[in-house]
Amino acid sequence: MAVTLPKETIVKQVKLNVQNLEKMTEFYTQMIGLVLLKKELKTAFLGAQDSSEAIVVLEELVDPVVKDKTTGLYHTAFLLPSRKDLGNSLVWLLQNNSEIGAADHGYSEAIYLADPEGNGIEIYRDKPMTEWDIRKDGEIIGVTEELDGDAVVAAADGKWLGMAPGSRIGHVHLQVADLEETETFYEKLGFSLKSNFGRRAKFFAAGEYHHHIGTNTWNGEHVALIGENQLGLAWYKFQLPSKEAFQLFNKQLDETSVEYVTVNEQVIIQDPNGMQIKFGY
Repeated sequence: MAVTLPKETIVKQVKLNVQNLEKMTEFYTQMIGLVLLKKELKTAFLGAQDSSEAIVVLEELVDPVVKDKTTGLYHTAFLLPSRKDLGNSLVWLLQNNSEIGAADHGYSEAIYLADPEGNGIEIYRDKPMTEWDIRKDGEIIGVTEELDGDAVVAAADGKWLGMAPGSRIGHVHLQVADLEETETFYEKLGFSLKSNFGRRAKFFAAGEYHHHIGTNTWNGEHVALIGENQLGLAWYKFQLPSKEAFQLFNKQLDETSVEYVTVNEQVIIQDPNGMQIKFGY
């Protein structure tokens, strides 16, 4: 039985391979509200307001591969600190005539949209844990119901100044080839299955969170794996709470025979769906 990851584990960063860096940077700063922290050649580093830490990295590829129906990113989910912040984002997107969807998931309220290159985005706020439907076995029940958009808008203060300070990536949702193989892999890493929609979707988390990783086969089962130089997800990174936790994680990888390499105090792993995961502290 794999040791579970510390509850303080978070999604730290997502890197996307893009076709048009200028257009994508403009979208993520102007519409999503991230701040351009620095730009190096064909790479942009973006963070939340009042933060010096990049949570999104965009790299422009030369002659990229464009493919549909492969494994890869379903959406990057940005977690906002409050309902007020979600309301401000919703009002901003509506004012700019953005094409959006929305849902109440029981444990969260969420807005959905896509960037100019088709990468999915979720912007959400968590409800208090006292409102979550947590079962005795640890399962956290998620639903998809209509968002009370009027109430969310009413919580706004009309002062949207970008992605609110304290915002971060709450989870990543991935399109995978095989859910059972994916479940076995993430459990070896120390994540727990939190919600199971059978053969279509599974959600995993460290600690008692509803999910740090969503997985689905809505794009089809046993689809081709994402390839090198392909547009979309390059990698996603988790942050462990301490060096000690990082060392324990390395030991666990050895004990569960998960292949990895260590580069600059980071573990790099290839998942069974062709995607790269990094762990640091």
